[in-house]
Amino acid sequence: MSAVDGRRRAWMRNAEAICELFEEATLRMRACRWRKHSCVVLPSTGRLLLTGDLHDNLPHFEAVCDLARLERSADNHVVLHELIHGDRLVNGLDMSFQMLGRVAELVIAFPDQVHPVLANHELSQYRGHGVSKGGGDQTMKFSAGLEWVFGDDADSVADALDGFIAAMSIAVRTEQGLLFSHSLPGEAYLNEFDFGVLERDLVDADYEGPAGAAFLMTWGRGHSPTSLARLAAEWRVQLFVIGHMYVADGAEAPFRNLVTLASDHAQGRVLPIDLSASVTTATQAIEQAVPIASFLRVEGA
Repeated sequence: MSAVDGRRRAWMRNAEAICELFEEATLRMRACRWRKHSCVVLPSTGRLLLTGDLHDNLPHFEAVCDLARLERSADNHVVLHELIHGDRLVNGLDMSFQMLGRVAELVIAFPDQVHPVLANHELSQYRGHGVSKGGGDQTMKFSAGLEWVFGDDADSVADALDGFIAAMSIAVRTEQGLLFSHSLPGEAYLNEFDFGVLERDLVDADYEGPAGAAFLMTWGRGHSPTSLARLAAEWRVQLFVIGHMYVADGAEAPFRNLVTLASDHAQGRVLPIDLSASVTTATQAIEQAVPIASFLRVEGA
């Protein structure tokens, strides 16, 4: 069970409390001992749990918290991303700010172990860009949810939430040569992409399309052996792991050095990584992927 389970979450309806929550988590995330500019660089000891898109799937998030085993060792880490804009609407409103709040709690409880990574839906909410998963503009539904819950204080909550999103890293990498990001720039934009983005702090232009570095690290499509080879050479990476794609089986290996993960549907999977072990091929990696359905909490158990 997560260390933050069972708390009374006053912040779910209290603007001052939720602003304080996001502000504290923002400070903790930026002060993470493994943070280096826009990237988290993990040591070669311990265990890393990689997730795919979650999209406000609370039961799967709870299973991820259990599988991460954060309480058992300070050397256990988890990556979380694509947290908001799910299918669970309340009177047509998106209430997935609550998922971001749960992640903020987890960051505060385990600041050097929990690593939220920027994804395209968080970026879109932060920058006010429209985005849809097939059910209308979800950024508008999210903002309407904040207004319904917090009323005149919704703008203050949105500002604190924006600060939390802006503090997210865009990649997590290991000393053994694995790099996780929500997506990667596709071949069409490689010549415009700033390969040095992992070694500097982000600026406003990075978040804007079509060629901002953070934009391409969250929205990128059109990956190919050529684009992956160039990225691998520039960053000295042996294996990339990303989300952002539709992955029917939860984990796929479209190329020998690329794994795609999804954690938000019935076949969703997560990928545990031994940080001390040599990086394998993508095909070998997905053999280690774990189905989330096997670890869902049972009500009343």
